[in-house]
Amino acid sequence: MDAAQQARKKAIVMILPIAVSAVMLVAPAPVEASLPRPADILAATRRVADWQLAHRDSYEHMPSASNATHDPRDWQQATFWVALTELADRSGDPRYTAAILDLGKANGWRLGNRPFHADDQLIAQVWLWASRHGAGHAAVAPMLGYFDHVLANRPRNDLGYTAPDAACTTRWCWCDALFMAPPSLFTLARATGDRRYAIFAHEEYRATADYLYDPAEHLFFRDSRFFERRDGAGRKLFWSRGNGWVMAGLARLIPQLDRTDPARAYYVRLFREMAARVVTLQKPDGYWAPSLLDDGPQTQPESSGTAFYVYALAWGMNAGLLDHATYRPAAVRGWAALQRAVQPDGMLGWVQQVSDRPDSVSQTDTQFYGAGGFLLAGSAMYDLSRRTTHR
Repeated sequence: MDAAQQARKKAIVMILPIAVSAVMLVAPAPVEASLPRPADILAATRRVADWQLAHRDSYEHMPSASNATHDPRDWQQATFWVALTELADRSGDPRYTAAILDLGKANGWRLGNRPFHADDQLIAQVWLWASRHGAGHAAVAPMLGYFDHVLANRPRNDLGYTAPDAACTTRWCWCDALFMAPPSLFTLARATGDRRYAIFAHEEYRATADYLYDPAEHLFFRDSRFFERRDGAGRKLFWSRGNGWVMAGLARLIPQLDRTDPARAYYVRLFREMAARVVTLQKPDGYWAPSLLDDGPQTQPESSGTAFYVYALAWGMNAGLLDHATYRPAAVRGWAALQRAVQPDGMLGWVQQVSDRPDSVSQTDTQFYGAGGFLLAGSAMYDLSRRTTHR
């Protein structure tokens, strides 16, 4: 190599870092995924709903299925039916309304058989919706007697959770209950004008939150057994789906309160506190880990908790309670993650089975409540897309 060639080579070597730096300076920042079109969101939501409706009597992908799973009045199925009311409102598809009305008639519009258990009260939200969509007062009458009995015989036991009998479940001593019962009671109060149901629900909700909410972490323990438990790394155990139940319950409860209701500020504040914490715990892949504080790359996808968070965050933006700059990217990433959990035939996979704590998850596992969470998320994301980028 002659002297001229060596000089040119040296000049190129010296210029290269400067050129690369210049490219880095002008290269565009990573672009956040945009909201899908409303029609695409609705189509994806209907696909999961249609699969679940077509497989109502198929339990091969539900390893934890029990006799309760077969009961549409149980919380497992009731979560799906609650969510189907939201999809029916948005799709206008009479098949969904007919399925709900047929279900109610077949079950005599009754709640579950346990007189005080929150899990048996979730289905009330479905019957209340049905009463406004063709079923009339007949859909409400049985629950009036049920809840009047609860108020007349109000349990007063403490909220300490004792396994395996868990006698405390006559009250809301586990955080999941805050999705099951309070929205039903607040909706009933609004529908009937009878404030007794709302007063009871507010008092019991406050008692549960005061007991199970960690004000330092802005998250709920599942129940009192987890106050002192830690994972292998010494972290507190906050179950993803458990906190998802709470946030989704708030998203269903708050709309039932008038803006002048003095109780409303409490729920709005709690919702915002939890949202601000939860958004920091989302993994880069868009999911929330089964154990919220264990967000390492080794954690499995989990779609049920993720679905409830996407629902809550999207609803919060739609309601004007959460700002779009902070929460919309998380909702969009979460929705994209949920799309990846849907199997080719329309079944939602990666659903943690019935449990009370973080557990292992499988791609081929589903559950009614997982599909329900997906439908709630899809309905809220549909609203968000219509309100923002696709008016």
